[in-house]
Amino acid sequence: MNRQVIEYGGEAVGVVVPDQDQLKFLAVKYHVWDLDAQRFGSADEARAAIRHLLAGQNAPRHEVGAAA
Repeated sequence: MNRQVIEYGGEAVGVVVPDQDQLKFLAVKYHVWDLDAQRFGSADEARAAIRHLLAGQNAPRHEVGAAA
């Protein structure tokens, strides 16, 4: 395997490339930048990490001092 494009929601967000017997994720979109250069055992593991990361970013945020 040379490299594989990783998509999320139909949009390319990065690629995985072989590195040290694993796959290194190279982010091409800012919203997944936190995963840049991380290594995964498979492309599916990288996709799961992206889903987990973006699920946390999409969680509703409560403003400090907002009335309940």
